[in-house]
Amino acid sequence: MKGIAGYFMVLAVIAVAIGMSWGIYMAATGEHAMAPAHAHLNLVGWVTMSIFAFYYHLVPGAQDGILPKLHFVAAALGLVLMVPGIALAVQESGEALATAGSVLTLLSMLLFLFVVLKTVRTTA
Repeated sequence: MKGIAGYFMVLAVIAVAIGMSWGIYMAATGEHAMAPAHAHLNLVGWVTMSIFAFYYHLVPGAQDGILPKLHFVAAALGLVLMVPGIALAVQESGEALATAGSVLTLLSMLLFLFVVLKTVRTTA
C-alpha cells in the first residue's frame, strides 16, 4: 500500500494497537470508565481508517489530487482530538475537545464522500 492508502493503514494499525492495549488494561484493572473513548478509538481508528485505506488502495484514481490529503489530515486530527476529548468528557472535565474532534471526524467523512462521488463519476 502506497500514498494515502498506506498512511491510513498505518494510522489504523497504530489505533488498534493502542485500543487493544487499553482494553487489556481496563480488563486487568476492572476499571471500565473509559470504555466509550476506547470504543471510539477502535471503531473510528481501526475500522474506519482501514476502510479508507482499502478504498484508496483498490479504487484507481481515488488518491489523486488534494482532496484525499485533506481527508487524511481531517481524519487523523479528528481521531487524535476526539478520543482524549471523550476521555475528558467521561471525567466531566469538559466536552470541547470531544466536540472539536467529532466535528473534524464528520468533516473527514464528508470529504471522503466527495472523493467517492468523484471516483464513481470518473469510473462509471
